[in-house]
Amino acid sequence: MALYALLKAMQVGEGDEVVMPAFTCVVVPNAVLYAGATARYVDIDAKTLNPSLEAIEAAVTEQTKVILVQNTFGLSTEVDRIAAFARERGIRTIEDCTHGFGGTFGGRPNGTWSDAAFYSTQWNKPFSTGLGGFAVVKDPVLRERLEAVNRELIRPGRRQAAMLGLLVRVKSALVNDTTYWPALRAYRALSRRGLVLGSSTGGEVSSTEMPEAYFRGAAAVQAAVGLRALAKLDALSARRRENGLRYNEWMCARGYFNYPDEVLPDHGFLKFPVFVRDRAAFLERAEHAKVQLGDWFCSMLHPVEGDLSPWGLDADHFPVARKAAAAILNLPTDTADPERVLAFLEREEGELVGESAFPGISSTAMG
Repeated sequence: MALYALLKAMQVGEGDEVVMPAFTCVVVPNAVLYAGATARYVDIDAKTLNPSLEAIEAAVTEQTKVILVQNTFGLSTEVDRIAAFARERGIRTIEDCTHGFGGTFGGRPNGTWSDAAFYSTQWNKPFSTGLGGFAVVKDPVLRERLEAVNRELIRPGRRQAAMLGLLVRVKSALVNDTTYWPALRAYRALSRRGLVLGSSTGGEVSSTEMPEAYFRGAAAVQAAVGLRALAKLDALSARRRENGLRYNEWMCARGYFNYPDEVLPDHGFLKFPVFVRDRAAFLERAEHAKVQLGDWFCSMLHPVEGDLSPWGLDADHFPVARKAAAAILNLPTDTADPERVLAFLEREEGELVGESAFPGISSTAMG
């Protein structure tokens, strides 16, 4: 929603292109489509899971109005170079910091290198207000336009606010290692049916049509929840980073996917990606072991399965993203017991895919 507001404020519309990764959540290209523009996709680099500057350069056309610079799982890469490249060509940049709040790139907070940035405060993000997000802009003129767009926001009613408050209390009191998996299934099923407030509406993650109540504002209860979460952010960020580095060391020693040393100082490790041979079987074993694995980006346009052509994406043109999405799961980095996660990985090591998962593949771009 914040991305949609930014695009409207930047006057992005019909005939314009927005460059973005072919490895993201479907709500990102949907915001572009809702604004009337076209998504132009870029493959990801196999070592960082982010697009490289080289791939982005190859994707830019005369119609490019915006480049989205995605922070994936807590990692931003080449943001300074991408922003400089865009400025030279009169192209706006927006940092997708839905995974990146509280982290840094090059000693500066994520979201401060580009013309604007948007952040998510939904469940399991760096800090949470239950649902929602926000945008940050630098340009005073753009800020005025954004404020004008925001006057169109639909204010949440009492029912939505009460339901959100209830969900926050339930999650805090009842979700733990034992209840995580059944609670996750129940929540997703209910949110798809519109019976509870989900991270996104069913239509927003299943079609290209803008849902009726898509452009909804925040409720007061979310501010209170967010302030409590922010008070814990520094400690939680430190834990995520410590656990992420521990996982990276374990993976590197055994020849599985790991991040190169040069990007580690800028990684916030919201999640840690792991690639497996049989995802369904691996998830079943994780549930039995009470390990809270995540399934983010199990599709190139998560969580859409199958035909991605309504979003203008041909999976065969983006081999790294396609292979990553086919095998990825996410390790929890906010856990107080990372050794339990590593013990599970050791037991199931035969199911892990090695660094050769992406042999001889380089990033490409295609609209």
